[in-house]
Amino acid sequence: MSQISQRHQTSNPYEVEFGYSRAVRRGPFIFVSGTTSIDPTTGAVQHPESAYQQAQATFSEIVRAIEALGGTREDVTRVRMFVTAEEDTGDIGRALKESFGDVGPAATMIVGAKFVRPEMKVEIEADAVVL
Repeated sequence: MSQISQRHQTSNPYEVEFGYSRAVRRGPFIFVSGTTSIDPTTGAVQHPESAYQQAQATFSEIVRAIEALGGTREDVTRVRMFVTAEEDTGDIGRALKESFGDVGPAATMIVGAKFVRPEMKVEIEADAVVL
């Protein structure tokens, strides 16, 4: 039996340019695409000097996407963080703990990434399961 996918789109310019959804839900599973701190109204990277603030903004956007598809912050089961500089890992880890510390998702942080815009310091993917 086939299940219908639900898709969540934002006004992030890369979603239109590259043809993807911010998040997709199929059954109880929600997958959030790589998310950065792009301001959806201006297309500018928010907080270009702060990996911590970029991560905070990104985690907030991820929660909004999950909620748009019927999930909650507590449904997050896994996050993957891609980071440009090793010196930013502590700040990004702190933002993760502040955002999801009580949820305790599985997490991976990969250092050495390069993004489509040089002012991006972190990109984050997330998965959730809605039971």
